Amino acid sequence: MKFPNVPSTSVKLILFPFSLEGAARIWLEKEPPRSILTWDDLVSKFINKFFPPSKTTNLRNEITRFQQRFDETFYEAWDRFNDLLRACPHHGFSELHQLDTFCNALNSNDQDSLNSATGGNFLDKMPRDCLRIIESKSKVGNSRNKSVVAKVSSSSSTPGIFLDVAELKDMVKALLLDKKNQTQAPAPVKAVEPSCATCGGTHSYRNCPATDGNVYRDNIQEYVSQAAAANFNQENTNSRPPMIANQSDSWIFLDSNIQKPFQS
Repeated sequence: MKFPNVPSTSVKLILFPFSLEGAARIWLEKEPPRSILTWDDLVSKFINKFFPPSKTTNLRNEITRFQQRFDETFYEAWDRFNDLLRACPHHGFSELHQLDTFCNALNSNDQDSLNSATGGNFLDKMPRDCLRIIESKSKVGNSRNKSVVAKVSSSSSTPGIFLDVAELKDMVKALLLDKKNQTQAPAPVKAVEPSCATCGGTHSYRNCPATDGNVYRDNIQEYVSQAAAANFNQENTNSRPPMIANQSDSWIFLDSNIQKPFQS
């Protein structure tokens, strides 16, 4: 805003109260009447109130010691550097000093990028040109970051992601259930109840009441024994010579061909 025959400092002095709020506005309202007549008076009083020498020194040191962080992009570094400058509006650094501080604080890749944009040493250009290049590079980097964030956000909300997550959860549940079954103790083996082969009762066939006098008799084994004895007797009758008993109860076979007894 410009008014004829009115200095710009006077215009700023009139508009300044509208930029204050909170503690700053309360401070200005408590100032005695006609204690601030010029813009320099206002600056001096404001700085002494809200920027004591110790605070000013700390803020200036943060500006001069500025360094780009390891995981910080060019845009993020430039934005943080401007925040430090705004936090200390009376820092007193020239425009060239600010540019030199910022460029020397960048990593080698960003420094090379600035030098390539100017075709030589970046700081050899005029400060106005340097600021224009920095602002252009910062806007390009910021737009790329926003596009990447938007792409990740849109892709993460697709139904396919939720289906993959649900399938993965089902697989984990199945693996946990299988592991649980493997670690469980084996179920106890049920005792086999006795069953009688003779009468089918729930008792041992050795103690079946259907047998004589509760004495076990294996019919099959008895049959096999009887058959074997009959076969043995038949073979002896047909092939062997007659036997006679001697006085010592041993058997003597007579060989008809040799006509001589022998013991068996």
